[in-house]
Amino acid sequence: MGRKGSMIEKQINSKYLQENMTLTIYQPEDFSPLYKYQLCIMQDGNDYYQLGRVATLSDKLHDNQEITNTIFVGIQYKDKFDRREKYHPDGKQNEAYIKFLGHEVVPFLDHLFPTYYMGQSRALLGDSLAGTLALMTAIRYPNTFGKVIMQSPFVNETVLNAVKTAKNLDRVAIYHTIGKAETDVQMTNGERMDFLTPNRKLHDILQSTASSYDYYELEAGEHTWKYWQQDMKRTLTSMFP
Repeated sequence: MGRKGSMIEKQINSKYLQENMTLTIYQPEDFSPLYKYQLCIMQDGNDYYQLGRVATLSDKLHDNQEITNTIFVGIQYKDKFDRREKYHPDGKQNEAYIKFLGHEVVPFLDHLFPTYYMGQSRALLGDSLAGTLALMTAIRYPNTFGKVIMQSPFVNETVLNAVKTAKNLDRVAIYHTIGKAETDVQMTNGERMDFLTPNRKLHDILQSTASSYDYYELEAGEHTWKYWQQDMKRTLTSMFP
């Protein structure tokens, strides 16, 4: 069965990244300029469409009126090396990428679509390093991005310290999951890391600082799309009710 909504592509020639970036945008079937829309901006965009099945799920949730009017926007990396440079807190392009999201992507989408022009109507969604990027970007721009969805984010001392010193997380709603089996994850650089323990440390901080905070430990959850995809319905209905 084909998709009901419309998939379109738009280009941004980013002055911060010095490259042309593609936005893959999914509009719900009944899209109309007469309605207002929330935005869900996804890093690892192609992965969320292909492995997370976001477009198909959007059709179903909109049909059943389980989520409010929402436009999904995917931004994809070139390869695993490019992904690390842009998403990792210590990546060479991380600072430029965060500025790209805050100063180029948001104005572009607000001009293109009938949005609410409010932080609480914009979410950043990401898995692993992309989830980390979502959180770090919202810390930088809490008035621009009022929602963060992070599935099994990478957490190190840089991330924990950023959250501890953040001044405006009380403006941000956060959805946070980690799998109970994520104790020996192989990363793209070949190193292995326990994701569960630092995510629990992050949870301890966020539960008293975020404006609203949903945290789930997925039973038998591993660091794979199998478990992130299985949680997508709860993810979207929680953040776009």
